[in-house]
Amino acid sequence: MADLSSGRYHEYRLDGSSGGPLALDFSLDVQRNQCRRMCHRPMWIGERDSMANDSEIRITLLGTGTSHGIPMIACDCAVCTSPDPHDTRSRPSILVDYGDRAVLVDTAPELRLQCVANGVQRVDAVLFTHHHADHVCGLDDLRRFNWVMKSVVPCYASPETARELRRMFRYGFEEDTSYPSSAPRLELNEIDDGPLEMFDRRIIPIPLLHGAMPVLGFRFGSFAYCTDCSVIPESSFDSLGDLDVLVLDALRRTPHPTHFNLEQAVAAAERIGARETFFTHIAHELMHADTNAELPDGMALGYDGQVICARA
Repeated sequence: MADLSSGRYHEYRLDGSSGGPLALDFSLDVQRNQCRRMCHRPMWIGERDSMANDSEIRITLLGTGTSHGIPMIACDCAVCTSPDPHDTRSRPSILVDYGDRAVLVDTAPELRLQCVANGVQRVDAVLFTHHHADHVCGLDDLRRFNWVMKSVVPCYASPETARELRRMFRYGFEEDTSYPSSAPRLELNEIDDGPLEMFDRRIIPIPLLHGAMPVLGFRFGSFAYCTDCSVIPESSFDSLGDLDVLVLDALRRTPHPTHFNLEQAVAAAERIGARETFFTHIAHELMHADTNAELPDGMALGYDGQVICARA
């Protein structure tokens, strides 16, 4: 098991040991080889049933990058050309694994590649933080889980996000004879900021502001995920107490109108006081190793493929 006091998390291995991050190579064949031919492959999501208990959840950071992804197209900066796999960042998404159920937050454009690279075997529900393209454009890949799960995939979003999802992906939410076999089968549920009861677990939406745009973060037990935010409303701080782990937006060093920069993110994290904080939605201003070296104890940049444990 991961040591919550260590400040660093790695993949679980079948023998109980841990190792370094699984590099996210966007060649499908390379991903499969990495996942299947390692002498101790990462535990597939959904393979934890024998280990599952009600006291622990396992969170996989599927993507930790900005809306452009890292490396960016046509950029030769130090981060975009870095040989460190921690500096390769796909668009932001996480998977929360309860052992017998798995909840996906957002459907990033690289969702298929993220699922292959991290061995995701099931998705029982999807929560959406908001409707921006880097958080929803992989929605079509959910149709694979219709086949795997042999069921409709329930999705949960604010009324504003639900409206945009229906507009952008009409074929996924309405009967359309022009998509007789290739449309995802989805059930879209509108939510507010009240607690959700899902699989006998409570999930708490956390209202945030992304510039002037209302978005949602989510709390799962002692873990909270707050991506794409520039303001945490005062009332939302009440939902962020006694956290084992916080994952929080930290785009870059320079100010931005709709995201926390690194200085703002550190200040917010210090106020929240989680035992461990990892930053996400990271642009190419921030080199992984160099940035981590200057962050306060208990804080670090997250990375694609990172696995975290927290109390359920």
